[in-house]
Amino acid sequence: MKILVPVKRVLDYNVKVRVKSDQSGVDLANVKMSMNPFDEIAVEEAVRLKEKGVATEIVAVSIGPAQAKDTIITALTIGADRGILIQTDQDVEPLAVAKLLKAVAEAEKPDLIIMGKQAIDGDNNATGQMLSTLLDWPQATFASKVVIEDGEAHVTREVDGGLQTLGVKLPAVITTDLRLNEPRYASLPNIMKAKKKPLEIKTVADYGVDVTPRLKVLKVTEPPKRSAGIKVADAAELVANLKSAGVL
Repeated sequence: MKILVPVKRVLDYNVKVRVKSDQSGVDLANVKMSMNPFDEIAVEEAVRLKEKGVATEIVAVSIGPAQAKDTIITALTIGADRGILIQTDQDVEPLAVAKLLKAVAEAEKPDLIIMGKQAIDGDNNATGQMLSTLLDWPQATFASKVVIEDGEAHVTREVDGGLQTLGVKLPAVITTDLRLNEPRYASLPNIMKAKKKPLEIKTVADYGVDVTPRLKVLKVTEPPKRSAGIKVADAAELVANLKSAGVL
């Protein structure tokens, strides 16, 4: 079974986000970039399926600038077998990403696509669902457990009040949630092996997909700073303040 894992290069989650002075977007100059955490979980799950003998090949694919090659190398270090970078300096929107991934899936013919439920930069949570629709494949989102057997994926997902388990026939699209697994640390031998694994560079034109932006960012602003609290003398004053604030 072949698994396709899309991975995205994003601002590292440990970095404090700064908005550009002209409010046109987030300042990415001289800041650490890394693999989207949800995508890292997806790669880890694919590798675990391979270690169980369920999968035979894992292909990591990324869409972005030349530096996104490092993101794919991270996936190869975790355990992916080869990588595909669709190189573009344009900020590609979710629908265009889904169309590109559809083209990759049609060329690679994977049995399963595992991807993060969302990227921590745009927080759109849309690409997996769009890709499923474009491919006409079943989807199971927000996976906290994945079991593959008899040509079907049993996906457990957290819902309000409990757990829900879906059964989807392969090929399918699965998006990962935080509690699915904990990605492993890269070992030195795996880092060395990753440098020798194949990594193919493609362009958007190779797949004939129109990635012209359909959305326009009007303004990006930081959230308002939290105002300082006040001290109260007793419980009565606390209740009075809560009532005046409309909390009680």
